Amino acid sequence: MTNEALDSVKLTDKQQRFVDEYLIDLNATQAAIRAGYSEKTAQQMGSENLSKPVIQEAIEKAQQKRSERTEVTQDYVIKTIVETIERCSQAKQVYDKSGEPVMTETPDGSFAPAYKYDASNVLKGAEMLGRHLGMFEPKTDEDSDTPAPVKVVIEVKDGRKPESNNTSS
Repeated sequence: MTNEALDSVKLTDKQQRFVDEYLIDLNATQAAIRAGYSEKTAQQMGSENLSKPVIQEAIEKAQQKRSERTEVTQDYVIKTIVETIERCSQAKQVYDKSGEPVMTETPDGSFAPAYKYDASNVLKGAEMLGRHLGMFEPKTDEDSDTPAPVKVVIEVKDGRKPESNNTSS
């Protein structure tokens, strides 16, 4: 279907409600239920709706409008993740309730200020970026160095069992 044909196709009221509801949580089944489809068929209808080019285009346009309105783009999200990783990667001096630096004993018996590093948030940000880059997608057989299993078919003639090749009798 051409762009002109898509522009001339109007969504039904229920389809428009589906688009609006889908944008809330990107859950097609829940969007279908909230849009008024039967709970029994919601999963199928949600999937079916997402496969329709006119609905796909409506979702894309709505997401684009929201990005423009909120000024939240993929670049903004990635930039924010990177900034957060950088901030969490910095060692920060630890202070007690009165604002005094917390001191810790070093291996040689002297005392030095304690520092904190936020490793869990650094790793979470790195994971988010890695997923964005497709680094953690499951590998296919083509990506693997391990050869794919070979299926052996033994043809049996005259109803006799094939002879065993097992030599460890």
